[in-house]
Amino acid sequence: MFSRSRILSALTALAFVPASLAADGATTGMKKGTPELKAAGALAFGPDGVLFVADAPNSTVHAIATGDTKSADVKSISIAKIDEVVGGLAGTTGSDIIINDLKVNPASGSVYISAASGKGPGAKPLIVKIGADGKASEVSLKDVMCSSVKLENKATKRHPAITSISYHKGDLYVAGMTTEEWESNLKAIPFPFSEATSKGAGVEIYHGAHGKYETQAPIQTFMAYDIAGQTHMLASYTCTPLVKFPVADVKKGEKVKGTTVAELGNQNRPLDIIAFKKDGKDFALISNSSRGVMKVALEGVDKADAITSRINGTSGLKYETIEALKGTSQLDKLNDTMAVVIRKTDKGTSLETVTLP
Repeated sequence: MFSRSRILSALTALAFVPASLAADGATTGMKKGTPELKAAGALAFGPDGVLFVADAPNSTVHAIATGDTKSADVKSISIAKIDEVVGGLAGTTGSDIIINDLKVNPASGSVYISAASGKGPGAKPLIVKIGADGKASEVSLKDVMCSSVKLENKATKRHPAITSISYHKGDLYVAGMTTEEWESNLKAIPFPFSEATSKGAGVEIYHGAHGKYETQAPIQTFMAYDIAGQTHMLASYTCTPLVKFPVADVKKGEKVKGTTVAELGNQNRPLDIIAFKKDGKDFALISNSSRGVMKVALEGVDKADAITSRINGTSGLKYETIEALKGTSQLDKLNDTMAVVIRKTDKGTSLETVTLP
């Protein structure tokens, strides 16, 4: 029989297990450790506050149990000169900071930023959390519950090994480059991670601005979106085709030809994409390097004619440019009516909540 002291000791130990880590499935397949990041790039959130971090130089994605699962009613956040705030946490200035991505943790409403402190190979990766109170803190990666998946992706002369990631219904989708015949690649990796992963699907698109089919153009940003009852990845490319891929085809791990449903203008690089509903209709919101934030009407995307010939200008799904969001680089949906954005103005780079247009 167990002694009274042993039972009390066991109960005491259980009492100190964080609730978030004790939740079913929150840390399945994870071990306590310190993920070794060369860079903190694209971010995504999975269930129970699990944060995915793309480390492109290592061709690796890390899953980190943040323990951040207490829901908070985030109504408004405004941080002027967010680059200076992040720089202060890293012991440097805002001019030394590059912000790579922004994502909202759906379990808590907290905002997470991936960044680099410094330039070049010696830059320090860091992840910053902004809570409902608007206070920023660096996310420690020491002795956390985590797991990692090493990919067969390879950087090219022009593009990193991993360009964007997105989690949807049990799978982490990873866009990037490989040394396969079709260099552009999209993987569906079941989570929790296992040691074995597929090579993914080589992807081909028709690029209207270039007037040809391409297999070397990387997906810059993408999201899951249901079209006619079937889940698709809606992906945006440089110069700026918008393309849909059925998830069922991606999961087969073969070669997939996407359907180009819009050409949004050349000499431009998309930076982030989200979907939202306004007045009963679906829209995509896309931030870009040189063409502002586009609000793309998704009505009719299921029946849209594929673009298969050269386009001068724009074609396909209709959009409007949201002037009120000028200067926006990163964005993510906070709730049904609000988004969080990072935008540059004449007053500096800020993080703020905005109403979905």
